[in-house]
Amino acid sequence: MKKYQTIFLFALITATFAPKAQAQNLQFHYDLGHTLQPEYLSERPSVTTTFELFKPDAWGSTFLFIDLDYYSNGVGGAYWEVSREFNVTKNKQFAAHVEYDGGLSNSKHLQNNTRFQQAALAGLAWNWHSADFQRTFSVQALYKQYFKGEQPWQKAFAGFQLTEVWGLNFARGLCTFSGFCDLWFDKNVNGKLILLSEPQFWFNLKNLAPFKEKSSYPSIGTEVEISNNFVFPAKGQNNRLFVIPTLAFKWNF
Repeated sequence: MKKYQTIFLFALITATFAPKAQAQNLQFHYDLGHTLQPEYLSERPSVTTTFELFKPDAWGSTFLFIDLDYYSNGVGGAYWEVSREFNVTKNKQFAAHVEYDGGLSNSKHLQNNTRFQQAALAGLAWNWHSADFQRTFSVQALYKQYFKGEQPWQKAFAGFQLTEVWGLNFARGLCTFSGFCDLWFDKNVNGKLILLSEPQFWFNLKNLAPFKEKSSYPSIGTEVEISNNFVFPAKGQNNRLFVIPTLAFKWNF
C-alpha cells in the first residue's frame, strides 16, 4: 500500500509544480485558543503558518496547502492537502476530484512522532463563479480511504467527505470573506462524524501607496476554527465543540 501512496503523491506533486503558479499566499496565524480556553487548550500551538497555492489550467485546477504548527521549542506538527480536479463538462462546472491528506504531529495527546492518519479521496466537484470571479463556490462529494497508521487505533477503513469552499470579495476588493466546511466519517469518534469549518475575513491593503497596482500585497484579518470531534484538548478526547479565533496576517503574491 505504501508503494501506491508514494506513486499517487508523486503524481500530484508533479502536476502541481510543473506549471508556473498563478495564485498563492503565505499566512501567519496567532491562535487564541490557549488564551480563551486554557482549561482545554493550554497545550495548543500559539502560531501556525499556512502556504496556499491554486493553479487553474485548461484541464482543470490544482490546489494545495501546508500548515506548520509552532511551539516555543520549534515546529510541533505539519499537515498538508493536495488536490487535482479534471473538468468533465464543457462549462467547467463539474469536475473529477482527487486528493491526498496527511501530516505529522508531536502532540502529547497523539503521542510523539505520530502521523495523522493518511487518506486519499476521490469524487465529484461542482464549481461556480460570478462573471468577474469576485464570488466563488464549490461543493465536493468524496469517497475517503484511510490508510493504516502507526497506532493500533489507526486502522484502514473507508468513509466519505462533503466539502464546501467559498470566496467573496467586496468593498472594491478591500475585503475578502472566504473559507471551507468539511464533514467526514471517522469511526474513531463519538457519533462517527467530524465537522471542521474555518471561515476567514481579510482586509486587503492593496490600495495603499506601496502596494497599489501591484500583484503582491498584504492582508490582515482573522480565521475562526469551528469544529466538533476534531480538536484533541488537554482533557479528554476529540469529542467536543470548539470555536477558536486567530489574529492573522497574509501576504498575497
